[in-house]
Amino acid sequence: VQLQASGGGLVQAGGSLRLSCAASGRSFRNSAMGWFRQAPGKEREFVAAIAWSGYSTYYADSVKGRFTISRENAKNSIYLQMNSLKADDTAVYYCAATGVWGLPSRLSSGYDYWGQGTLVTVSS
Repeated sequence: VQLQASGGGLVQAGGSLRLSCAASGRSFRNSAMGWFRQAPGKEREFVAAIAWSGYSTYYADSVKGRFTISRENAKNSIYLQMNSLKADDTAVYYCAATGVWGLPSRLSSGYDYWGQGTLVTVSS
């Protein structure tokens, strides 16, 4: 089972990026999935999560209104559209998935599978 995050890069403040996370090894259509991030010298923090159905989404206050999480079960993938990026958004972004029928969580302990991370750098 593997989660592959991609789409990170260097962007100027105010710009946009779209992260992707492709899962392989098993279907995650019945799993909640999420994005977390870890900035240098800081702990990993919750960014966004989406229920298996895609109908329920959750966001950290710091990204609400700027980031949008979505999923495409047919492609076993989730996405994170990031707009109006700020220097504080600079971090390694990780995607994560729960077990079957798992619920979205703001806690990293709520997820069973993790991707390797993709670096997002926002220059001010």
